[in-house]
Amino acid sequence: QVQLAESGGGLVQAGDSLRLSCAASGGSFSTYDMGWFRQAPGKERELVAAITWTGGRIDYGDTVKGRFTISRDNAKNTVHLQMHNLEPEDTAVYYCAAQIYSLSPYASRNYKYWGQGTQVTVSS
Repeated sequence: QVQLAESGGGLVQAGDSLRLSCAASGGSFSTYDMGWFRQAPGKERELVAAITWTGGRIDYGDTVKGRFTISRDNAKNTVHLQMHNLEPEDTAVYYCAAQIYSLSPYASRNYKYWGQGTQVTVSS
């Protein structure tokens, strides 16, 4: 059973930076495509960023392009989300997710394993 654990969330001010991390255990991390999703109150869960198991393809949600960067370290079973120039609209619970079949990165239903989430709050 794969377990994903997010860390790094918190309360920051607009314009600040934050780095989220996700540690994986219990599976074959290096073979999983990984994604970061977020969900704000009253809104649907949306893709923030995704990276294939090789790192050869990276996708970003339109609202974070140019501000967020996803990366992975297969040797350490971790994936990171570096967030710059945060905006109040980025406030949400951020989830790390893993999929095993390399399907579209945008659909949350394609991800089999999920972390518990970490809260990011950006004040104006």
